[in-house]
Amino acid sequence: MSEEQPLVSIIMPAYNAEKYISESIESVLAQSYKNWELLITDDRSTDTTQQIINKYAIQDSRIKLFINEKNGGAGVARNYSIGKASGRFIAFLDADDQWLPEKLTKQISFMLKSNYAFTFTAYQKISGESLLGSVIPPSITTYKKILSSNVIGCLTAVYDSKILGKHYMPLIRKRQDMGLWLNILKQTPKAYSIPDVLALYRVDSGMTQNKFKILKWQWDLYRNVVGLGLFKTSIYFCSYAIRGFVKHKK
Repeated sequence: MSEEQPLVSIIMPAYNAEKYISESIESVLAQSYKNWELLITDDRSTDTTQQIINKYAIQDSRIKLFINEKNGGAGVARNYSIGKASGRFIAFLDADDQWLPEKLTKQISFMLKSNYAFTFTAYQKISGESLLGSVIPPSITTYKKILSSNVIGCLTAVYDSKILGKHYMPLIRKRQDMGLWLNILKQTPKAYSIPDVLALYRVDSGMTQNKFKILKWQWDLYRNVVGLGLFKTSIYFCSYAIRGFVKHKK
């Protein structure tokens, strides 16, 4: 199995995720691709999240629970799991999102066949039990394009640590995923996408609901993480805000 299906390490942060985390874990268990480990780092939840994870970990040794010493945000939780990861491929899934059963089979095959180091896929938005619109990304993106518009859904991203080494998220409270994609795209020139919808992204929980704070975090990312000057930050920020408004209206 290891030759045909290299180990995939699935990185899942969790914080007070009792409402949806069972669905997320079940979507991993339902994968047709079987050689994976699910590394869940709990960010000091105060609800029953840890008990739910433990129930699954007892039943399946591929599921592992870690607990942060203190609440540090999703980036800190993801980085802890990345540090514990043993897989060649590093994949991301948040505790309120889901994968479709063929997600890993299709994506890892796509990467191995073409020797792609960094890939992502289309996904569908969901709210409650309702299916909303699909997000179909461009076939290729680059560092410069990501600066203007983050077309890589975190729940769809996979990178090959055999080619790139391990990459971690910047230690900022929000927008860590975009910071990580930019760091990876400094090393490999392109990220490639699969147009198939292979994941479900929940829009009625977490930071998705707070648009104004997202814009502030976006500005801080350009200035404090990427290190852009004021002029370039203004250009990319305006482009990002406009594209985000258009996408939200679709």
